[in-house]
Amino acid sequence: MHSHRSLALFLSASVLAGCAVGPDYRRPQVALPDHCIGQPADRAHAGTPADITRWWEGFNDPLLTHFISLALAQNLDLAQAAARVTQARAALGGADAALLPSGNISASAARARQSVETPLGKVLNGTPGYDRWGNAYEADLGASWEIDVFGGLRRGREAALADYQASEAGVAATRLEVAAQTADLYIAIRGLQSRLEVVRQQVKAEEELLAKVRLLYSRGLAADYEVQQTQGELDQVRAAVPALQTGLDRAMNALDVMLGSPAGAHRTELVAGAPIPATPKIASLGSPADLLQRRPDLIVAERHLAAANAQIGEAISEYYPKFSLSGLLGSATTVSSGNLFTSGASQAAGVLGLRWRLFDFGRINAQIKQAKGRDAEALAAYRLAVLRATEDVEDAFSGLVNSEEQAATLTQGEASLAKARESSSIAYQHGTASLIDLLHADATLLQASDARVQARTQSARAAVAVFKALGGGWESPSSDAIANR
Repeated sequence: MHSHRSLALFLSASVLAGCAVGPDYRRPQVALPDHCIGQPADRAHAGTPADITRWWEGFNDPLLTHFISLALAQNLDLAQAAARVTQARAALGGADAALLPSGNISASAARARQSVETPLGKVLNGTPGYDRWGNAYEADLGASWEIDVFGGLRRGREAALADYQASEAGVAATRLEVAAQTADLYIAIRGLQSRLEVVRQQVKAEEELLAKVRLLYSRGLAADYEVQQTQGELDQVRAAVPALQTGLDRAMNALDVMLGSPAGAHRTELVAGAPIPATPKIASLGSPADLLQRRPDLIVAERHLAAANAQIGEAISEYYPKFSLSGLLGSATTVSSGNLFTSGASQAAGVLGLRWRLFDFGRINAQIKQAKGRDAEALAAYRLAVLRATEDVEDAFSGLVNSEEQAATLTQGEASLAKARESSSIAYQHGTASLIDLLHADATLLQASDARVQARTQSARAAVAVFKALGGGWESPSSDAIANR
C-alpha cells in the first residue's frame, strides 16, 4: 500500500510540475546590419508613401487593385495553402486530444449453440433441462488516460502547434507571392502594350516616309534604291510587332491563371491598354532586423525550427516509462436481457499500466539522432532564409534605384533624338541630308523610345520586388504572439 501511494504521489508531482524532457526552444539570434545599404532616400520618389499592408494601391491603378483582389480570392495556389492550414489544425487537435483521457462505450449481444461433442458439451448435455442455445449480453463504459509524466505528449503538441503556425504563415507567404506576381504580370502587360504603341507609331512614320520617297521617285527626284531602303526599314520595324504580341498574349494568359480563371477570361478588360503604373514612394521601413517579424517566409522557417526542436524532446521521452490509467464499468449477463443492469450483473475494473522500451534503446538513440539532425537542418535553413531575405531586399532596392535612374536618362535622350529626327526630316526635304541619315535617325529614335518604355516598366516591377522583399501585403504578428498561440 505504501509503494502504491509513493507511485501515485510521484505521478501527481511530475504532472503538476509540468516537466518535459528535451531542450526548451529559444529563438536563435541572427546578426544583421542596422540598415539596408541600397535603400533609396525618401526624396527619390514623389507622392505619399504606399501603405505597406496594401502596397498595390500606391500605384493608383484601379484595375491593378481589382486584379489583386480577385487573385487573393480565387488563386488556386492560395487555396492549396489554406487547405494545408486545415490539415495542420487537425493535427494540432489530435495532439491536444492525446493529452486528455479517452472514453468509449461498448455493447454486445450474442446467441450461440453449444456443441455436445466437446468435453464441455458432453458434461452440460447430461444436466437435466440443459438447453444447447445460450444468450450473452454485455454493456461497458471504458476510459483510459496516458499520464504525460516526462512530457513526450506535450513536446508532440509543441511540434504540432509550431507546424500549424508555420502553415498559417505559409498562407501569408503565398498571399504575398500571389499579389506580387499579379502586379508584376499586370505591369509587364502594360509595358508590352506601351512598346507595341511605340512600334506602331514608328511604323506610321516609316509609312509616311515611304510615301514621300515614292512620290519623289515618281518625279525622278529619288533613286530606286532609296525606295527599297525605306521599304526594308519599314518591314524591319513591322517585324517587331509579332514578337511583342506573342509576349503580350503569354503575359495575359499567365495573369488569367493567376486569377484562377481560364486563359482569355480577362482579356477584354486589358485590351484597351493603359499607361504603365507610376512607381509609388517607398517609405523608410525600419532595419533588416524588422524582416524577422514582417516576412512570412522567415516566420515559416522559424516555426519549422521550433517544431524540430520539440521533436527532439518527443524522441528523448521514449527513454522513459509510459504510465497509463484505465477503467471499466459495465454489466454482463448470460441469462436474459432483463437481468443485464441488475446488481448481480455489474462488473468493474481499474488498471495502472506501464510501458517501457527498456531493451530498445538502440532504436531510440537512432531516433534521437535523427531528430537532432532535423533540428540542425532546420536551424541552417532558417539562417539561410534570413540571409537570402536581406539579399532580396538589397537586390530589390538596387534594381529600383538604378532602373529609375536609367529611365530618367533615357527619357532625356529620347527627347534629344526626337528633335534630331525632326531636323533630319527637314534637311532631307531640302536636300541637305541623305535618306540614310534620316533612316538612321528613325532607327535610333525607335531604339531609344523602346528602351525608355522598358526602363519604366522595369522601374515599376522593381518597386513590386521591393514591397515583396519587405514582406508587404499582410499584418505581421508580434514574435510573442507567434510563440504563445
